Order: sequence, then C-alpha cells, then structure tokens
Amino acid sequence: MFILQAYSLNPVQILKAGAEEERAEIARMSSFVGAIAIGDLVKSTLGPKGMDKILQTGDKRETIQVTNDGATILRSLGIDNPAAKVLVDISRVQDDEVGDGTTSVVVLCCELLKEAEQLISQKMHPQTIIAGWRKATEAARSALKNSAQDNGSDADKFKKDLVNIARTTLSSKILHQHKEHFANLSVDAVLRLKGNIDLNAIQIIKKLGSGLGESYLEEGFLLDKKIGVNQPKRVEKCKILVANTPMDTDKIKVFGSRVRVDGVAKVAELELAEKEKMKEKVEKIIAHGCNVFINRQLIYNYPEQLFADKGVMAIEHADFEGVERLALVTGAEITSTFDTPDKVKLGECDLIEEVMIGEDKLLKFSGVKLGEACTIVLRGATEQILDEADRSLHDALCVLSQTVKETRTVFGGGCSEMLMANAVSELATRTPGKEALAMAAFAKALRQLPTIIADNAGYDSTELIPRLQAAHTEGRKTAGLDMEAGDLGDMVKLGITESFQVKRQVLLSAAEAAEMVLRVDNIIKAAPRQRMPDRCM
Repeated sequence: MFILQAYSLNPVQILKAGAEEERAEIARMSSFVGAIAIGDLVKSTLGPKGMDKILQTGDKRETIQVTNDGATILRSLGIDNPAAKVLVDISRVQDDEVGDGTTSVVVLCCELLKEAEQLISQKMHPQTIIAGWRKATEAARSALKNSAQDNGSDADKFKKDLVNIARTTLSSKILHQHKEHFANLSVDAVLRLKGNIDLNAIQIIKKLGSGLGESYLEEGFLLDKKIGVNQPKRVEKCKILVANTPMDTDKIKVFGSRVRVDGVAKVAELELAEKEKMKEKVEKIIAHGCNVFINRQLIYNYPEQLFADKGVMAIEHADFEGVERLALVTGAEITSTFDTPDKVKLGECDLIEEVMIGEDKLLKFSGVKLGEACTIVLRGATEQILDEADRSLHDALCVLSQTVKETRTVFGGGCSEMLMANAVSELATRTPGKEALAMAAFAKALRQLPTIIADNAGYDSTELIPRLQAAHTEGRKTAGLDMEAGDLGDMVKLGITESFQVKRQVLLSAAEAAEMVLRVDNIIKAAPRQRMPDRCM
C-alpha cells in the first residue's frame, strides 16, 4: 500500500525537460486563434478593391514590398503558431497549383474555423463537424460543377472567356487601371503557346521608366545583356552555342595552390602558357561552327578579343534562368565541354540585334526555333510597382494556362460562392441530426467571401448579401456583386468570369486544411537544443 502511494505522488515524466505540451481545449483554441489571426490579416486584401500591405525586411538594406498577393504576404511572415503554418502551406500550394486564389483559400479556411469554434463551444464533437463538412464539400463541389460552362470547342467564345478571366484576375491587382490592356496582352501570350502550359517560353522583363500602360508584348526573346567589345552588333542566320564554362586566364582554379618561380621571366612564361591554353579552348568552341557564343560565366578580355577576331558574337554572364530559357526557345543544349562538336546541339534563330528599351540596350532574338516564345516588357515608375506588376501578371498567366488545360469556367463576383452555399443549405434542411448544424455553418462560411468583398469595397454587406441570396433563391443563378456600381449585377453581361479549376481548388484545399486543424487535440513542442558552453582557452 505504501509503494502505491509513492508512485501516485511521483508521476512518470515522459517529455524531455524544456518541452511544452498543450492538451484538449487549450490546444484546440490555440490552433483556432493562430489560424483565424492569419485569415484576419489577409482578408482586407480580398476582392477588386482590397488593400495592400507593406512588407519590410529587417536587414541593413531594408528592402520593401508593396503587395496584396496572399502567397507573397504569408511567405514573408515569421510564424510560430503551427496551425497558422498550415494556412501558409495551403496558400503556397494554391499558388503553385493554379497561380491565383491564394487569399480566398486562406480566408475560407479561416471562416470555417470561426464557425467550428462556435459549434465546439456548444459541446459538438469535432468528428461530427467533420462528417457534416465532408458532405457539405461534396454538395458544394457538385453545385460548382453543374454551374460550370465549357466553351473550349468554340475558339472565339473561348478566347472571350480567357479575356474575361484575365480581366477578373487583374481587377484585384495593381494592374486594375490597365486591366483591359494587360488582359489582352496576357491572353495573346498564352495563346501563342498553342496548348502548352509551360510558361518558361514567356519571359517577363522589368524596366524602370514610363508607365504601366506602356508595357507591351514582344515576339521572340529578349536578353538583358550586352555584346562584347569590337564584336558584330547584328548577326543573321545565327548558330548559337550556349555554354556554362569558365573563360578566365587570370586565376589558377585550384584552391590553396601556390606557384613559386625564381624570376620574373618565369611569370611571363606561366601567363603565356595560360593564354595558349585559353586560345586552344576558344578554337575548340569556334570549331563547333557557331557564330554566336553565350556563356553563363564571365568571358575575360583575352578570349573576348579572340572571339572578335573570328567575327563571333560573344555574350557573357547570362544569368542561369536566362540561359535555361534561351536554350529552350532556340533549341540549344547547354554544354560545358567542347571536345565532341558532333554531339553538341546548337541553337538557331534568324536574327540577333540590339534594341533600346528606355535608356537600356538589350539583345533581341528574332525567328527563334520555338515560335511560341515571346517577351512581356513591363514598364513602371518604381521597383516596387514593377515587382507587384510582375507578380500580378504571373498570376494571370498561370490561371490562363490552367484554363487552357481545363476549359470550364464559372462566374465570379460571389456568384459561385452563393450557388455553393445555397446547395449546402438545401442539403442541411434535408439532413437530420447534428451534422445539419455543421453543414449550415459551412454554408455560412461560404457566404462570408462575398460579404468580405463588399466590406473591402466600402459597401453595405448587410444589405447586398441578403439581396444576393434572395436573387439566387428566385432562380437568378448568374447574379453577383458589381463592385464598380456597388449593386447586384448579371455576371454574364459584366463578363466577370473565373476559372473552374481555381474555384474547385479553393474549396477543396480550404475544407481539407480546416479539417486538419479541427482534428488537433494536442500540441507538443520539442525542447530547445541546448547551446554548448564556451570553452575556456
């Protein structure tokens, strides 16, 4: 009896000293608070009249970003809460998968967790909520699928759909004032790919100066580099050798090596030997039959002079992304050795010449082998504007490329969310038991997206959303929010169209992430690693 009492007074220690554990309601509330805080942070950026965030780094350079892109904002945050990291991950996956909807997926997940918090406070078990949510997700997905339209077989209608999707995507970005211009520009660029969804053939170059409206689409490929001294400035019927090799005669490339000589003459002999070695390498390169040589690394003065003597255009220090894209569009292979010319594939294009953009000289490759290749030149007043325009345009290009793959479209402006919410509410009325409450909460969370869009625009959501819900109940399935007029509108007439793929991914990702957070009942944090004490010298 005495031994049993001793054991009860000294509980077994499982976790290492310094580890932390949160259990049951405390763990669940901690997860809810972290996830909801992330949603509240980014929801003010949602919609065509959402606000921007300034992101400032803590280093000495103090670079800043001005953006309303959800993935960019969340990627820049230092987050400690594990549930909040789940929302950051789904935003990143949404960005990688379809390119847009990064804010919507986080906000929807946040609203679902807000509803779950209220249900749990009413003593409803998390598994009951999850069971209702799964049925609600299927109902919403089915309603979204039934409302989708597919004009993929009609080229004219499909192009109109693409322009509407691009316009809708850009309406919430910095390019809103020029959305017509950039919508047509991005659609033209994507249609050039002829069904290919690889966006590497579309290059975006940012150049300071002028305004966003002066941006344009340039056929072919632009490389932001300069031609070497005394080399031809214009080459026709180009044979291009793309390489990643050192062209340096001034340094010995063995780390820690030391050369000792007994006179200055020996140093001259050493330099002469290096020059002969470099001359031999240049001759091997020229033996490939190329008239243009583009290198990932630097080309120093002596080899540059040798190329000029042979009439070969040499371009140095092309960044790796530029070399990769250049090899793709010209049909070349990046090489590092030059002993087997018959096995090296050269790139081809009709013409390489210098062009001026603002005050900068760039190289234009015309008539490249990959005819789909093109370059979008972005102009803007500041680096921050150009960076945000780049992110916005990239989102539009990603959505358009996914729409070319999955040609179905749905209506925006809160129309799709209201359709899904009404379908879930109808299912809830036919479902007995507590699961019906979870379904009703799911529908309420879906209706929060158009509510937030209206609030961000400064309109009265308490009036607009009930009117929108009533319109859908009456059978006006294309009714949505017109944020320009602050009223309801017909999405067909307004041309507010979104990608079916984006909406479906938002629904599924948000539901799965919210379910994951809801299932948590324990948070265990490992003990921090102990720092080794400084050794005494």
